[in-house]
Amino acid sequence: MESVVLHNLSIGYLTKGNEKVVASGLNATINNGELTCLLGRNGIGKSTLLRTLSAFQPALEGEIVISSTQPPSPITSLTDKQLSRLIGIVLTEKPDVQNMIIEELVGMGRSPYTGFWGTLDDEDKKIVGEAIRLVGIENLQGRMVHTLSDGERQKVMIAKALAQQTPIIYLDEPTAFLDFPSKVETMQLLRRLALEEQKTIFLSTHDVELSLQLADKIWLMEPGHLSVGTPRQLADEGALSRFIEHDGITFDKESLTIHITK
Repeated sequence: MESVVLHNLSIGYLTKGNEKVVASGLNATINNGELTCLLGRNGIGKSTLLRTLSAFQPALEGEIVISSTQPPSPITSLTDKQLSRLIGIVLTEKPDVQNMIIEELVGMGRSPYTGFWGTLDDEDKKIVGEAIRLVGIENLQGRMVHTLSDGERQKVMIAKALAQQTPIIYLDEPTAFLDFPSKVETMQLLRRLALEEQKTIFLSTHDVELSLQLADKIWLMEPGHLSVGTPRQLADEGALSRFIEHDGITFDKESLTIHITK
């Protein structure tokens, strides 16, 4: 089911009264219950698109509609409080927190309901506990955030987004600082949460091979074009070969694997 819909979206910046268009004419949907991965070369506009989807910066043209509201609502019509109950965001940057245990950090996901300095009631604490359970970090309870590994910390930030109880979760390079086993575990976790919890999970990533294996849908940003489809569909259309293949790198569209020549 459609969760987020882009209508003729143009993204970019206003600098000194001039528009810098990064991408235009974007039409696509992000579906509920699916893991969608955003791929593209550096500088193509992935971060700009993610910031625009998150309402961190305005679109230059077109609109983004949240279909899970009744009636469906353009994000420009929603207040910050409404958006905070619809969209959870996990950024690349490591949280700059000291002297905080993980339950406290996950509990900050309840701030749209309690206010930033609000006290968690029994129901809030139950939701925090459930978020911790869903991510599988019960063994970390009581640990200080600054003592966690990068992989453990990323799970805590995902739990914080779950505690926010939003139908949509956006993640910016969630596997950026992780070793390979942690990358795989994080992507598997996000796919499971999308399917089992019926979340709309959309993330930008450079982990192409993991995306090809685990994503339900791929958004591939190319110069002047956005290709959207399953990994198989984008392979058959040739979009993945255009993106992946360079000198010494080949893409097998049948097996969806990348090969490096010696």
